[in-house]
Amino acid sequence: MAIEKCINEFDVGDVIFEEGSRGRELYVVLDGEVEIAKIDGAAKTVIVTLGKGEFFGEMAVIDGSSRSATAIAASPKTRVMRINHARFVYLVSQQPAFALMIMDALSKRLRVSNDRTFRTAASQ
Repeated sequence: MAIEKCINEFDVGDVIFEEGSRGRELYVVLDGEVEIAKIDGAAKTVIVTLGKGEFFGEMAVIDGSSRSATAIAASPKTRVMRINHARFVYLVSQQPAFALMIMDALSKRLRVSNDRTFRTAASQ
């Protein structure tokens, strides 16, 4: 597949994917910003804002489960590259540094989540 076909451009507020949807792609931010958010009716809670070089959607590409949050373009002309499951598996198997980068990011994200959960439980 030509690389151009794997790149999408979004405007501010455009939804890249919704929580609960199925998907087997990981996304890399090429330009702009993407908000990862939980949406409950009209309320939106931004979990994190990602910029150039950062990635999202890794849980679905790894385990095939539903999306755990909604991804929304947060700046004009936000460009992302989609990496499908087959390409992801190829990169992990052929590029150990890529696999380590994914594991490092997952570890950091889990630590932040654990810290938030602990602080929330301690304050109750």
